[in-house]
Amino acid sequence: MTTRRLLIGLSTLSLLALGSLDATTVAAETIKIGDINSYTRMAQHTEHAQRGMEMAIAEINEAGGIDGKMLELISRDDAGEPGEAIRVAEELVTREGVQIITGTTLSNVGLAVASFAEQNRVLYLATEPLADAMTLESGNRYTFRLRPSTWMQSAMLAEIAAEHPATRWATIAPNYAYGQEAVAAFKALMSEKRPDIEWVGEQWPALFNIDAGAEVQALAAARPDAIFNVTFSADLARFVREGHDRGLFEDTFVTSLLTGEPEYLDPLEDEAPEGWLVTGYPWDLIDDPAYVAWLDAYRARFDDYPRIGSIVGYNSLRALGAALEATGGSTDVEELIEAMRSVTFTTPQGELRFRAIDHQATMGAWVGYTTVVDGRGTMRDWFYADGADYLPPEEMVERLRPSAD
Repeated sequence: MTTRRLLIGLSTLSLLALGSLDATTVAAETIKIGDINSYTRMAQHTEHAQRGMEMAIAEINEAGGIDGKMLELISRDDAGEPGEAIRVAEELVTREGVQIITGTTLSNVGLAVASFAEQNRVLYLATEPLADAMTLESGNRYTFRLRPSTWMQSAMLAEIAAEHPATRWATIAPNYAYGQEAVAAFKALMSEKRPDIEWVGEQWPALFNIDAGAEVQALAAARPDAIFNVTFSADLARFVREGHDRGLFEDTFVTSLLTGEPEYLDPLEDEAPEGWLVTGYPWDLIDDPAYVAWLDAYRARFDDYPRIGSIVGYNSLRALGAALEATGGSTDVEELIEAMRSVTFTTPQGELRFRAIDHQATMGAWVGYTTVVDGRGTMRDWFYADGADYLPPEEMVERLRPSAD
């Protein structure tokens, strides 16, 4: 979906919600939110995230907006590049007049936008970037993060993985911030729980450029009885297929970040791995009444099922909407920061909030095992891990996060 089409669609949505107001009134009564994301590089995530945002905006505007002001989302493609993300962020702020920035998927892109937000005193809600540095070493007053971080999701997995008898562990992860921090967090958490573990190998393929045959061969040479995997997107599919062909996963326990999300399981179809311990999203198996109501509304609106990006996009606009409600529609950045630090917001996962000390949300993740049912990958034996139970310890935040906040 092109940036032009996104702009047309979302602007039309806002104008329809405004009814018969003229252009001058629209400009005066609109709160502009800038959305930056990898619409060409990672369409499998961003297309569904955009739908979730569209759904939340429609609900807010149809209910009268924020103190009578309508929300308008203006989207730009960052092409998966930090430099391009900074360029479009500047364009959104200086030319489009946005008061808030949200979005981004890749961690290196998110970290760049976080730096821009701090330098330009603009509120930024990072939705998909998972690198711990977003809220720790590179955390700043103007940046909040929605999804559970690499440390949080690694803690969810380590809690169960530590019970497995495997002692020889290897890791494979993309060689950039997200992958590096995920491996560091998982190794630290597992080593604390299981001092008997031996780390026998690390593989660091280039992001979106994995040589799956070589990586699988190197892992097999280390003779692990367990693997922690952080590859995703097309890299994950290549790794899974090559690993199956070469027998890497036979009698090997695999723990994997994000692999249970439909964005990654769906392309594998019946080649999805069996029995991997993962974080994910079993969208059709959750029976909580509030979630089911949201699911039904989503499917009715889009004639499609949600992915994890759908929930992330929806939650992000619900969070911003709650903060704007708390300020009475004011977009003053200091008022918004204080509101974000204290509000709770309603989502398909229940009531969420941001922790004031590090601006990390309490959004959780579903944890379970991969399996194949009716020719498609899904999850079994899963549970919802509440993010509030896996937040980094406050002493860790105080040690790592800059004090000037």
